[in-house]
Amino acid sequence: MNNTRQTSPDRHPADHRVRLYPDGKYRWVYEVPMLRNPTILFDVFKVLFISFGIVWLFNMSLIACDGKLSLGEMASFSGGFVLLLLFMLLLGCVAYVLVAWYYGWYYVVLFTMDETEVKHQQMPRQVKKAQVVGALAVLLGSVSGRPGMSGTGLLASERTSSTSTLVKVKRLVPKRRYNLIKVNQLLNKNRIFVREEDFDFVYVFLCQHCINAQRS
Repeated sequence: MNNTRQTSPDRHPADHRVRLYPDGKYRWVYEVPMLRNPTILFDVFKVLFISFGIVWLFNMSLIACDGKLSLGEMASFSGGFVLLLLFMLLLGCVAYVLVAWYYGWYYVVLFTMDETEVKHQQMPRQVKKAQVVGALAVLLGSVSGRPGMSGTGLLASERTSSTSTLVKVKRLVPKRRYNLIKVNQLLNKNRIFVREEDFDFVYVFLCQHCINAQRS
């Protein structure tokens, strides 16, 4: 057993703390308040900006190839493009609020972490935090170290998930203000949320095992 595991948070069942389970994995549940924590909305905006930027550059290239590129032409095209972008950003905000309402204003995530990977597992809308924690308590109390039937059933009910292989992570970006650690691979941008009391433990653990990652 390494030093990281020896200095880990308390192992007894609780509502939200990071716990070490009999199978050697750390697990915790986090409820992202979607209106108070805008990090998911920021990701939506980033995708929109990148998408529009690619389309803008592509169109500018076509205009340049036709020999029609001028300051006036660029200003005219870019002006309409900016208006369209602003409209899409507004539409994105409205859609985000509707999704937040549908989720009950909270994005509930189960995180699983060990020495090789960390998994972000979104829970179905009907699954409440207490149910998830209850299933984790079954896992934690398992004498054999194997998941019980109720825990297995709940963990199998995931809707979406994102798994990062730690040795392939290229960058770690802590955002303590938002209880967020960005775990970025080349083609996989994972988002790890953790409460303030366990933030340092999870971040140090990731730093120790993401041996190829830059840290911001």
